[in-house]
Order: sequence, then structure tokens, then C-alpha cells
Amino acid sequence: MPAASPPPAAPVVLRVALVLVLLEAAVLIAVLLWWLVVLLAEGSQTLAVALFLLVFGLGVAAVLVAGVRALLRGSSRARGPVITWQLLQGATAVTLLQGGIVWGWPLLVLAATVMVLLMTRPVVAHTTHGVVADPGGV
Repeated sequence: MPAASPPPAAPVVLRVALVLVLLEAAVLIAVLLWWLVVLLAEGSQTLAVALFLLVFGLGVAAVLVAGVRALLRGSSRARGPVITWQLLQGATAVTLLQGGIVWGWPLLVLAATVMVLLMTRPVVAHTTHGVVADPGGV
């Protein structure tokens, strides 16, 4: 049985999207660490909820990093969790903007950019190993 060949090099569009996703994961971890410092300094009346949110946030960051690695290898299933995060981030950004918080704009632009990049033809071809449906077909 022949050895499995490594996946082809990731397209530039995918690499840009994945750098942005890694940036999101890094910022998420930085915010969680900042929140942990504040939590330890000031305490919390709802410690269990605060700890759950910290662990959940770290889990999201871990899923994003795992998604990046899987997308580099050409896995199409990794797109789902990464896109889901972008949708949740976009919904959060819209809520922030409705509340008059201006830094919702960068979150919204980032989420939209990553989603668009992950749906481009080179990325879809990379993650489906070149099998892309013919748009003119039935």
C-alpha cells in the first residue's frame, strides 16, 4: 500500500484566514488572562460562573487552534467550528454596536472577512482535495 501523500500547500487565501483565526484565539486568551487577574484581585460573587466562562473561553481558543491545524491539513470538517465562531463573534459585534460600543466594528469586520475567505474557491478546493462542484452543473 503506497504511503499517503502530504496535502498540497495551503493557498494564500487560506493562510490569511488562518492567521486571522489565530489572532482571534490569541486575543481571546489575552482577554481571559486579563479577566482572571481582575477576578483574583477583586473577587466574584458568582465564582462558579466566572470559572466556567474562563474554562469555556479556553476551550473555544483550543478549538480555534485545532481548526487552524486541521484546515492546513486540508480537512473540510474543520471549517464548521471556525465558521460557527465567526457567526457568534458577528452576533456579539452587532449587539455591541447596538449598545453604542464602537469596537464592535473590528469584530464584525474580522468575522465577515474570515467567513468570506474560508468560502473562496481555493480554500474549498484545498479542503475538499480538489473536488469542487461545477457551478453550471445540475
